[in-house]
Amino acid sequence: MKILVTGGAGFIGSAVVRLAVARGHEVVNLDALTYAANLANVADVSASNLYSFVQADIRDRAALDAVFAQHAPDVVMHLAAESHVDRSIDGPADFIETNITGTFNMLEAARSHWLVRGKPAGFRFHHISTDEVFGSLGAEGQFTETTSYDPRSPYSASKAASDHLVRAWHETYGLPVVMTNCSNNYGPYHFPEKLIPVVILNALAGKPLPIYGNGANVRDWLYVEDHADALLLVAEKGALGRSYNIGGENERSNLELVKTLCAILDEKRPKAQGSYADQIAFVTDRPGHDARYAIDPSRIREELGWRPSVTVEEGLARTVQWYLDNEAWWRPLQDQGSVGQRLGTKA
Repeated sequence: MKILVTGGAGFIGSAVVRLAVARGHEVVNLDALTYAANLANVADVSASNLYSFVQADIRDRAALDAVFAQHAPDVVMHLAAESHVDRSIDGPADFIETNITGTFNMLEAARSHWLVRGKPAGFRFHHISTDEVFGSLGAEGQFTETTSYDPRSPYSASKAASDHLVRAWHETYGLPVVMTNCSNNYGPYHFPEKLIPVVILNALAGKPLPIYGNGANVRDWLYVEDHADALLLVAEKGALGRSYNIGGENERSNLELVKTLCAILDEKRPKAQGSYADQIAFVTDRPGHDARYAIDPSRIREELGWRPSVTVEEGLARTVQWYLDNEAWWRPLQDQGSVGQRLGTKA
C-alpha cells in the first residue's frame, strides 16, 4: 500500500510515517516544514527505499496535484494542520487557511486523482481530527461519534469545519473517506510548546511548571504510538463514510498529570533537594478553556478490535526517558521564536 501522509514531519504524522514504513508500506511524506515540523522526527526511516519526502504546502493546490500525479497514492492520511490552541487564540488566520482551505485543497486534489484513475475500489481519504470539535464535557459522560459539534476555540472550530467538508465530499461526490477524532496525544518527538514537554523541560531547567487555572481541567491521554497504530488500522479496515473516536482510556486532570511527571522525574533524575513538584506554579487560565474531554472508544474496539496498549503511567515514563535521552533533538527547538513564551492571552 502506498500512503500519502500530510504533515508527516510533525508529531503525530511522523509517528504514522515511522510505523507505516516499519510495516512495509510505501510512504510519501508531504510537509510544508512550518515551525513545529522537523525532519529529524523521521530520520530513522529517511534512508529506506519505502520512504520519500516532498516539501509542499496544502494551501498550494497546484503543488498537491503534482504530488498526486507523480506518486499516485492508494491511501491519503491527512494530518497536516495547525494544532496549538494558544496559537489559534493569538493568530486564528493561519488555522483558517491551513485547516479549512488546506483540507478543501486536499479533498479536491484527491477527488481529481481518484476520478482520473477510474475510481479505484481501494482508494481512501483518511481525515485525522480531534475530540476538541465536540466542545466541553461536565463531570460525567463521554464523546461518541454522534456527539453534536460544539467547538470553543479558533483551533477546534477550524477542525470542525474540516470534518464537515470531508463528510460533504463523501456524501456529495462519493469520495471514499474515513475519519478519526482523537484525544490528547503525548510521547516522543512532541514539540516543546505543549503541556507535557513543557513540564519535563522546565523541570529539568529549574523553571516554574505552569498550570492553567486550578489544574482541574481533564483530558484523556493517548500515547502517540498507540494512536499511529489505530490510524493505520482505520486506514486499512475502517468502513467507508464512517468515523471512529480514538481515546487512550486514561483520563487525568492537568494537575494530576503534572504531579505524575514530577514523580517520574524525581525517580529518574532526582534533584539535589526537594521534588520537582515544588516548581508547580498556577497561572491565569486560558480563555475559553474546555473543562473536560473524554472519549468513548467502543466503536473502534467493537468494529476493528483496537484498544490502547499503554497506560498513562507507562507512557509518561517512556516519554520522560525519551526526553532525558534526546537533548540533541529538543535543545535546538527551544531557541525558536516563541517557544517557551506564554501564548493565547490576546483574547
